[in-house]
Amino acid sequence: MLKVLLTCFGLLIVNISTAQIQPIQKGTSIDDKSFGVQDSIRSKTKGASTKSPKTKIEDYLIISQGRDTTFVDTTLTIRKEYKFNYLRKDNFGLIPFSNVGQSYNSLTYNFQNTEAMPKFGATARHFNYMEIDDIFYYRMPTPFTELFYRTVFEQGQTADSFFSVNVSPQLNFSIAYKGMRSIGFYQHAITSTGNFRFTSNYTSKNKKYQARGHIVTQDLYNEENGGLIDESVENFEAGIEEFLERSILDVNYENAENILIGKRIYLDQNYDIYKKVIEKYLPNTLNDSTSKSRLSVRHIMTFEDKYYQYKQTTANTTIFGDAFKSRSLSDKATLENFYNELQLDYYNNVLGNVQINVNNTNYNYGYNKLVVLNSNTIVNRLKGNVFGVGGKYSKRYKGFRLNGELGVNVTGDFEGNYLKADATFKLNDDISASASLNHSSKVPNFNTLLYQSDYLNYNWQNNFNNIEAQQIGFNLKYKELANITADFSTINDYVYFKKDETTAQVNPFQNNKSISYFRVKLENEIKFGKFALNNTIMYQNVKDDNQVLNVPEINTRNTFYFSSHLFKKAMYLQTGVTLNYFSKYYMDAYSPLLSEFYVQNETQYGDFPRLDFFLNAKIRQTRIYFKLEHFNSSFTGYNFYSAPTYPYRDFAIRFGLVWNFFL
Repeated sequence: MLKVLLTCFGLLIVNISTAQIQPIQKGTSIDDKSFGVQDSIRSKTKGASTKSPKTKIEDYLIISQGRDTTFVDTTLTIRKEYKFNYLRKDNFGLIPFSNVGQSYNSLTYNFQNTEAMPKFGATARHFNYMEIDDIFYYRMPTPFTELFYRTVFEQGQTADSFFSVNVSPQLNFSIAYKGMRSIGFYQHAITSTGNFRFTSNYTSKNKKYQARGHIVTQDLYNEENGGLIDESVENFEAGIEEFLERSILDVNYENAENILIGKRIYLDQNYDIYKKVIEKYLPNTLNDSTSKSRLSVRHIMTFEDKYYQYKQTTANTTIFGDAFKSRSLSDKATLENFYNELQLDYYNNVLGNVQINVNNTNYNYGYNKLVVLNSNTIVNRLKGNVFGVGGKYSKRYKGFRLNGELGVNVTGDFEGNYLKADATFKLNDDISASASLNHSSKVPNFNTLLYQSDYLNYNWQNNFNNIEAQQIGFNLKYKELANITADFSTINDYVYFKKDETTAQVNPFQNNKSISYFRVKLENEIKFGKFALNNTIMYQNVKDDNQVLNVPEINTRNTFYFSSHLFKKAMYLQTGVTLNYFSKYYMDAYSPLLSEFYVQNETQYGDFPRLDFFLNAKIRQTRIYFKLEHFNSSFTGYNFYSAPTYPYRDFAIRFGLVWNFFL
């Protein structure tokens, strides 16, 4: 399938030279005054015919899964600095492991949910796994290319290459690949990942039919060393000079690896059955009014095939307990998921937008063997069909926007439902407020229900209750001075991983107490001349008798930086220092066998500052990033961890760039 697509894409490139690419109308813009300062596209070559002189940056459209439209942004802002990382998104609330691509420990959780089916599991391997909502679609007046590069630790690099073109105003293709390989500073911690994406979207000339889809293939590989042994932990924390060469620190094992492989085909098509626009003249007014109505049908299809595999050449019974065999251990869980949804959508500018849908999920999760343990047979498959119904509603009226969404599984082995509603009010260009309500009931992840392993104590079959969660949230924004977000959640029957008191091995459990979880986050930026102070501060409080949901009380990121044009505005410069900090708490530990984080309540971690110095510059359409990462590591104490026995990163010099081409 992939070879066929690449061949088709090659033929497409050949035809680009003969395709007439017309400028398209401006899409929905972003309220960001800085675009006018830094962004510009002008034909630099005399007599160039591939770009209309009227083409603007706002014409290069990016369309999200929810059909929100923005445009290509080549500016250099502090938010771009926060997103210049392996995930290519703001990772506030996450702390990465020592090597790029390993995993992230979560410092905060969001229990808002709009899914009624369980997820695969192996959550520690999914941070860079691109879901449907992570894929975007494009509409480009001329061919567009973006190249991303960043250094890693020791040998390797991170690179992300993207190309998009409209072969006609109706049809767009894009192709992209993000690859990463890094050896890292510690023994047996090699990481290697790849994310291939191919997207297309089409609109008929009469605009009644629209289709978009993507093909994504992903492989996320890690060597696993089990963290530092106890003696190495002591040597690390003591800061002994000879052990500053991290490769000499001993780790728990040297013969294990895990990998997550995923392939997905997605198709979303929409047809307008009825569409009418009526211009009405209103007496005693100078303007006409427009009455709009539309009835459309939409079909969404997704097929996803993924597997997670843990391999170890020889059994480590000291850490994982007894095993069925001593050599060539291999645990492999697979999931095939085929989803279809049919929607009926009605809109008019008085009622708003009403949508109803029916959906079907065909799932097949499990293993290729049966396990008999202590006279109990553990099945090898969870498979079946689930049918569900749902609906959505949205309405805009003056400064108000109302949204509602619900879904429920009506037949099948998995019960589940969700309800989400939110309201937003925009008083003026400076002040807006919103409130949201969410309820969900969902089956826990597949790997908590069924798991098989060559290690005896990692085999289980559970029949957990649904996880019930309710969340109420609020947001208030005033210019750049204050963006306050608060939410309060209650969680019942929470499912988590923890070491079993009998076997001392990591197993899933269900909490028998209710959890109350409150968090509030303040984002603001204070500017004085060419200097600015950007702050993100989060406070969290958990009421949980069993202590199965642990988060730091304080999590903060503060950046003091300078911005200015230089050399007669030929270059735009930003430089400053960022402080990251979170308070001490019982940080979750990491299980490489399950690729899951699990609860531990023995040792607290945190209370260490992380200081980064950065120097970033923008020259034409190229943004250059230079960083001294964690430059305080040698003089503020070697007590920094991403998870128990897994140290955070030492001081490192990082370099990278993002380069855009407009042909």
